[in-house]
Amino acid sequence: MAILEILKYPHPILKKRCEKVERLDGEVKRLIKNMTETMYHANGVGLAACQVGVPKRVIVVDVSPIDPEQDYFALINPEVIAEEGEIEYEEGCLSVPGCSEKIKRFQKVRVKGVSEEGREVEISGEGILAIALQHEIDHLNGVLILDRMSRLKRDLYRTRLKKERRKEEDD
Repeated sequence: MAILEILKYPHPILKKRCEKVERLDGEVKRLIKNMTETMYHANGVGLAACQVGVPKRVIVVDVSPIDPEQDYFALINPEVIAEEGEIEYEEGCLSVPGCSEKIKRFQKVRVKGVSEEGREVEISGEGILAIALQHEIDHLNGVLILDRMSRLKRDLYRTRLKKERRKEEDD
């Protein structure tokens, strides 16, 4: 297994819709193992394949540090098939460091996809699990938390990022 580099905004892969996985093979299984190790190493609760430079529809999720009732899982080609309610939650993102913002999401979701064993599965989640599922599926669709923030807050983040980059270049 390997710890992969997590791409940071504004990397162009993060804004592209990911491709459907057509075959669950050794390459996809290795990707899942490496993504899982990378997620844990970065203290994240979810990771999408595009965040590590692979534009495929694969996510790994483990919200157990926040909700101990939940277990780790990986999903291939996940899609939301039902949603209800509304929740607002302070979210961060491994690909958008230093950005934390209250984001409105559905309170409950049901997601279908393929498990890493190749079985069709449905996962129902609410609260933090629903938020993590929506956040990671957003990544697969080229949507970042920046896209869900107000224009003002998004512009403030971009300005801060530019200043930090100029400072790094000057040092």
